[in-house]
This record gives sequence, structure tokens and C-alpha cells, in this order.
Amino acid sequence: MPPSVAVAIPCLNEEATISDVVAGFRDALPDARICVYDNGSTDGTAAQAQAAGAVVRSEPRRGKGNVVRRIFDDIDADVLVLVDGDGTYPAGAVVGMVRTLAEDQLDMVCGARIAVRASAYPAGHRFGNVLITAAVGLLFGRRFDDVLTGYRVLSRRFVKSFPARSAGFEVETEMAVHALQMRMPTAEVDIPYVERAPGSRSKLRTVHDGLAITGTIAALHWAERPLTLLVPMFGILEAAAAIVAWPLLAEPLAVTFANAGCVATGGAVPRLPAAVLATGAALLGMLCLGGGMLLNAIARARLEARRLHYLSFRAPAGGAGRSDRSP
Repeated sequence: MPPSVAVAIPCLNEEATISDVVAGFRDALPDARICVYDNGSTDGTAAQAQAAGAVVRSEPRRGKGNVVRRIFDDIDADVLVLVDGDGTYPAGAVVGMVRTLAEDQLDMVCGARIAVRASAYPAGHRFGNVLITAAVGLLFGRRFDDVLTGYRVLSRRFVKSFPARSAGFEVETEMAVHALQMRMPTAEVDIPYVERAPGSRSKLRTVHDGLAITGTIAALHWAERPLTLLVPMFGILEAAAAIVAWPLLAEPLAVTFANAGCVATGGAVPRLPAAVLATGAALLGMLCLGGGMLLNAIARARLEARRLHYLSFRAPAGGAGRSDRSP
């Protein structure tokens, strides 16, 4: 039996493009269900999508993360195509992406954007994508060239194991990190990226959303790999404690060796504030190490639970694809 395929199109005020997007995916995947998720549009997006033959559903909570969470909750298909409704992604590429997912038994195939014209991909968006992709690669392992693409083909096991905690455009970064942390088999294919149609405008706010995505990367790194932050903090604090404490120990030791155990200070502790500071830094460093080990154990337990849930779903149907799953 061939795998069931669904196309989900989250959109906000895309009246100018949604009909063509639905028609394009209807031609490319005639047997697929096409669902448009209206994210509180104030124009005729919903009516245009319905007239084009799509199933229209509504998610009133604004933000792409909220829409993606609703999509993942609602749709039960072997293969889910997730694509923006702005008309900048080629519908024809989906056939090859779905085939790659099935034949190679992958969990995510991403469309890495190659701008047809410079105006199609604003410099601010492109620069932010490079920085965010580099940050994800540095912290979680390099595997993607375009973390923020809005064109993905996903397996059922990816969809049903994804926690979807983000509310906005951060969800795309969260999906990439989820795949890296779960060590899922993934792939990227280059796709042409075209300009928006007249009357359609980007909802991405470069600075605001860039900061939100950066915060999400930091939060995910803290949640998934706490030791990588707390072990260096332990080392810094213990080194600082040693530097502050050394003068306090050097003088009594020198006097001790010189007077065969007779300490000139009469038992008093010189520079008491420095001694308190050194002791506090040393104790705080030990707390960082102990807390890091505890948080790391919790993170590993969460990851193992997600992994077991992920494995409860069968791999995408394929022909001569891989059947093994070496982590």
C-alpha cells in the first residue's frame, strides 16, 4: 500500500498567493490531502483556499509555532508536507522530496533555498539565516545548510515525536534541533526560491524574530546539554577561588615553614572578605558541577523517552532504502 500523503499550508493574509499554491500541490500530488491552516487572516485567504479545493482549518492563536502544533495534532498521515503559503517555494519539487524520504527511509527532507534573484531573499533574512544555521551547527552538530526553510517533508514518526514548544518562527529551528538531538536520518535538497507575488508580504520581523530564535537556541542548548554550560562555569569558579585563596594560604605557609609550626598571626585569618569570597566561589563551582550532572541525567532521560516514542512508529515505506538505524 502506498504511503498516505498530506500537504499542510500554514498562512496568514496570503490571499494573493494561496490559490496558486493549492493548485500547484494539487497538480504535483493529486492523491494528497491538502489542508490550509488560516492563522487569523483578515483578508480572503480562507475563502480563496476553499475555492481552490483545499480543506480549510483555523488556528486563531497567531504565530507559526502555534499553527505547526495544531497541524501536527490534527493530521495523521505517513508523509506530511509542510510548506508556506506565500508562493515562493516550487510545488513541483515535492515529488522528488517525497520520493527521497520514502526510498531512503528518512524522517525529514528540507528544501534548502537558492534564490533565483537577489531580491527574492532579502540580505537581512539571508544574513540571519547564515548566523542561526551556524549557531545550530556549532552547538548541536552541523547537518543543515538552511535551518529556517519553510518547505519540509516529514515522516509520521517525526511529527508524532516532536514536542512543538515554540509559538513563532522559532519552530523551524526547533524542528532542526529535534532531528539532530534524536539523530534522525535527514536530507536537504536545493530548491529555487522566488520572489513574493505583488500584494504578498513577509510576516518575518528580522530583528524581533531573530532575537526570539536566538533565545530559543540558547534555551534548547540549556535544556538538552546543560553540562556544556555548567562544566566551564565550574572550572571558572574553581580557578577564581584558587586565585583569591592563594595569597591567603601563601603567607601562613611561609611563616609555618620558617618558624617550625609557629604562625605569627596568632590564629587569625588575614583578609577575611577574600577568604569568604574564595570559599563561596569554590562552593558555587561545586554546586554548578553537581547541578549540571543532575540536569544532564534528566535531559538524557527525556531524550530516551522521546526516542522510545519515536521508535513506536514504523519507518517511512521505501524500496531499497536503509532499514537499519544506527544512532
